[in-house]
Amino acid sequence: MRTLIDLTDEQISILAEMAREQKKSRAALVREGVEALIADYRMRRDDAALDAVFGIWKDKVEDGVEYQQRLRAEWDEIDERIEQRLIAAGE
Repeated sequence: MRTLIDLTDEQISILAEMAREQKKSRAALVREGVEALIADYRMRRDDAALDAVFGIWKDKVEDGVEYQQRLRAEWDEIDERIEQRLIAAGE
């Protein structure tokens, strides 16, 4: 996608210098800069999400394995109900 951006004369000058040194177009350098900015944003966003959930289990009394087994037991109950419906439907 094409887009227009306003850059200062100094930014354009430095981009031109970088383009010559790296043998790339200014557009390629701008795309790389945007990609780096996006990558940084995603990393900070992911870190914030991890920080938000870190230690979420610390105040729980229930053992983690017991919790997992209880949740999986719910799946077994659902499977049994589905199986009973299929039998009742004659399949």
